[in-house]
Amino acid sequence: MTPQERKLAILFLDTDKHVSPFEPLLVTDLFPNANIFLYGNVEPEDAVRIVQDAMFPRGPKGVKYTKMFIGGYDAEKVERIVEAVKKTMFPPFEFTIIVDPRGANTTAAAAVAKTLELLMKHGLGDFKNKNIAILAGTGPVGVAAATIYALEGANVYITSRSLEKAVKVARKINEEIKAEKVKGLKALTREEIGEVIKNVDIVLATGAAGVRLLDLETLKNYGGKCRVLADVNAVPPTGIEGLEPNDEDKEVLPGVYGVGALRIGTLKNKIIAELFKLAAETPKGILDYRAAYETALKLIKP
Repeated sequence: MTPQERKLAILFLDTDKHVSPFEPLLVTDLFPNANIFLYGNVEPEDAVRIVQDAMFPRGPKGVKYTKMFIGGYDAEKVERIVEAVKKTMFPPFEFTIIVDPRGANTTAAAAVAKTLELLMKHGLGDFKNKNIAILAGTGPVGVAAATIYALEGANVYITSRSLEKAVKVARKINEEIKAEKVKGLKALTREEIGEVIKNVDIVLATGAAGVRLLDLETLKNYGGKCRVLADVNAVPPTGIEGLEPNDEDKEVLPGVYGVGALRIGTLKNKIIAELFKLAAETPKGILDYRAAYETALKLIKP
């Protein structure tokens, strides 16, 4: 069999009991002839064995046609699995891996890109030296978004109902990016949320479905500097009052523009499709939030 005749094979490793059908179904349309292998309830030690068994059967030339997707709701376990996989592979037996724990990296990349799109459209510049609040930002989407914003030169405030949790997450991000760009704050009451958004240019809401995080009264009273809003919650009530899931460049208040969850989701779906295409063409490497954001920028073309 010649290299041109080799079939693409994609291994899906998931921390959950059942592998999400989202990405495998996407792949069946992108690559109808690809072989798909699904693994649920994966632990780091399981990933080592799976990788060891996947590295060798196609040989050093054929291994580049084997790809891996690592996902699941347990983002911390996903990180451990990724590290275990990276340590297990060695040249020339390496393959490309997409990392997207329940869509967090691609959702974050899409949300950040859509806020950049609004900034650029309204002549407000880029993220450098901007102040950004990520409400309920200690989950996987908020963490990935905060990391991207910080790497782009912004000052980021992530909030939680727990100050200890917010500070811990912020410290971890700062350690990863090797800079003090992210600060964790407690924000539960209107007054606390108001204090967080008082001097920010952008507010991104990444809270749980159906949880209102920012109302218009608080935004009016405290958010005088804010110019861009984004919300990843599509379930009523939305995370930000006045911003509906289908909104695109909506003027929520005079001079304040927002993008809703479904618009972010549409870009997110395009990003993950492009990442699979990129993985198919790339012999080896890790495609995480960085690759997701680079892809998002190409798609929005700011």
